[in-house]
Amino acid sequence: MASLDRQTASWARRMAALLVDWLACMLVIIAFVGPARYFPATAEDAAGVNPSLLTLGLLVLESTVLTSLAGGSFGKLATRLRVVRYDGRPGPVDPVRAFGRSFLVALVIPPLVFRPDGRGLHDIVAGTMTVPLAPRRGGGAPHPRD
Repeated sequence: MASLDRQTASWARRMAALLVDWLACMLVIIAFVGPARYFPATAEDAAGVNPSLLTLGLLVLESTVLTSLAGGSFGKLATRLRVVRYDGRPGPVDPVRAFGRSFLVALVIPPLVFRPDGRGLHDIVAGTMTVPLAPRRGGGAPHPRD
């Protein structure tokens, strides 16, 4: 399996992307269930809603869909990262691999088990790697292949 001749993204940027994703998903869930049910004062206020699990489920869904369509989750794209195929083939990651990768990230441990090249277990299983986008040229929009 031939790898891309690119460096993987730093852990700081990956964590920033995950934080952006989590906050965005949390805001969407708050919009649906309301702040009183997301941050209940009592157990009765929660009324069977587990907002953390809803947020996690939305994170997996959002990450899967956007990774397979746009090359990265909302947070990754906002922090100028992209998930690419490790074998160097062009095009986005297929939805099944994107789901497997997102599901493993949700389990927390796989991203913490990583190789010297910076790829976590979730990337190894999915055949992907997270790379930084190249700096913008001339102040314009990034090239689609960046």
